[in-house]
Amino acid sequence: MIELRDLAVRFGSTEAVRDLSLEVANDEWVMLIGPNGAGKTSVLRALCGLLPFDGAARVDGRDVRTFGRRELARLMAFVPQNPTTPSELTVAEYVLLGRTPHLGYLGVDGRRDRKAVAQALERLDLLPFAKRGLGSLSGGELQRAVLARALAQEAPILLLDEPTTSLDLGRQQQALELIDSLRRDGLTVLSTMHDLTLAGQYADRLVLLDRGTVAVEGSPSEVLSAANLAAYYGASVRIVSDEAGLFVLPTRR
Repeated sequence: MIELRDLAVRFGSTEAVRDLSLEVANDEWVMLIGPNGAGKTSVLRALCGLLPFDGAARVDGRDVRTFGRRELARLMAFVPQNPTTPSELTVAEYVLLGRTPHLGYLGVDGRRDRKAVAQALERLDLLPFAKRGLGSLSGGELQRAVLARALAQEAPILLLDEPTTSLDLGRQQQALELIDSLRRDGLTVLSTMHDLTLAGQYADRLVLLDRGTVAVEGSPSEVLSAANLAAYYGASVRIVSDEAGLFVLPTRR
């Protein structure tokens, strides 16, 4: 579904991403991990057309640079770390913006659009907030609204940049379980994640980036080793794996 070949992203003389190659299969959830500045966000922004790049980025076999904006938005929904959230919009109005790629010439929403919005609000427990302004929400509530907008877009590919930011523990689980259930129903997901325990429990495959390129790639148990996290994060950790999943536990030096 997603294919990157020798991807490179530059900001002036700084090479944020270099010679990065990656494939994401249909229905797969791949997470990009790595220390701050490793290039994770730049990969997502290049893929959805928000950053110029060298190399190849293809979706369903087609170069992303050949898509129009609306056409690409029907294919990929992107949830950034710091989205624009106009305080004067209600939650329902904001989530309806996710339907923009599907609206006709006059931009009038129809029954299908309203149904998609209602389903997204319900899935993220936001129906009681539908008429509230975005400016009145807590950070976690706002993050859920941003995710609901992406779900309402009904794109087959979901790009998530730190989707659990600002969410409390219960809401993190709710959001990730929802994404996982949608993936099992056909959604393809490429995300970044700082929480390595959550990455180990939800990702099909992890790609550890270091200085803009792939350092280690594989299953969570292959990538999340104490040696790898010491080498690339400079972290001292203990890895615990049992029937409940894989856990990354920081240890005091």
